[in-house]
Amino acid sequence: MHPILADVRKLLWYLVAWLLVGVVMAGTLALAGLAPWTKALVFAVPVCVVFGFIAPSAYYVCRSLPLARRKVVSVVAVFGAASLLSGLAWLGICAAWSAILREAGEEWAVALPLPLAAMLFAGGVALYLLSIVAHDVLIGIENVRAAERRDAQSRLFARDAELQVLRTQINPHFLFNSLNSISALTTADGAAARAMTIELAQFFRQTLALSHQQKIPLAAEIALCRSFVAVEQIRFGSRLVADFDVADDALDCLVPPMVLQPLVENAIKHGIRDLVDGGVIAIRCFVRERWLHALVGNPVDADARPAEGDGVGLRNIRQRLATLYGERARITWARDGGRFGVEITVPLEHAESEAGR
Repeated sequence: MHPILADVRKLLWYLVAWLLVGVVMAGTLALAGLAPWTKALVFAVPVCVVFGFIAPSAYYVCRSLPLARRKVVSVVAVFGAASLLSGLAWLGICAAWSAILREAGEEWAVALPLPLAAMLFAGGVALYLLSIVAHDVLIGIENVRAAERRDAQSRLFARDAELQVLRTQINPHFLFNSLNSISALTTADGAAARAMTIELAQFFRQTLALSHQQKIPLAAEIALCRSFVAVEQIRFGSRLVADFDVADDALDCLVPPMVLQPLVENAIKHGIRDLVDGGVIAIRCFVRERWLHALVGNPVDADARPAEGDGVGLRNIRQRLATLYGERARITWARDGGRFGVEITVPLEHAESEAGR
């Protein structure tokens, strides 16, 4: 359907525009001495409003001849013929309305001598050509908006696909490390291996429930980290201690799922595991102004050579943050002697506000 006729507000503005055209036409007739103002208005305004419902046919004429397929001959033939027919229709409307006014009373009739009829015909052709130009612009705007919508949808699909790829990269990473831990415990401590298997099953139930969501409350991510630590504590015993310090106003903040858990896993793999006495992993989350800050710190062997690169976990987190937030989020890490720390900063979003959108 025509975009103007399908929108009541646009239709009202469109009718106002044609009323103004009628006023201009009446003024022209009055200034030319062809009719007094009142008679000119009675004649011009109705015919302009009626012609206003013929002019939108230019939208379909433009649609029938897309810009990419236009040639000079086809443009002249199609647009020229449509304009001439519209000029004749405009002249016919004027003649019919003049006859109706003559029947209503001679004082309201406007005579249509040949010069005025020729002028009206030329005016109808010109108005339709202007309508063609206006509708060409309208179609161009529609095409640009449609392209923008398609582009936004393509970016959304690409982002979702990228996130899914990153998740499929992370999940096997968790699984392989955990299975290696169970394998190591099987011969040394069968009961611990069974307990770890149960905890691991619980952990993966949580990851499956959360992994398909784009963002989750921080409380759910912290619960996932606690579950993971419970699995690893069966292996490391008292050597592994986790200190969670999460501000109350941060618990309902939204974060990507499995964004802190890989950091806790890295802290165990590259820190606690290499220390005879183990150590404490500190997880701290707080809100500052309009940002959520999450820090994970762990002890490392001060004499050990730092690992090259940023690892699978840090690399995936950085990619996921860039995909979801662009430049509005960041992840930084640093090693200071016997301590390694990672900080994630994301824009502040609350679960309640997200659900209300």
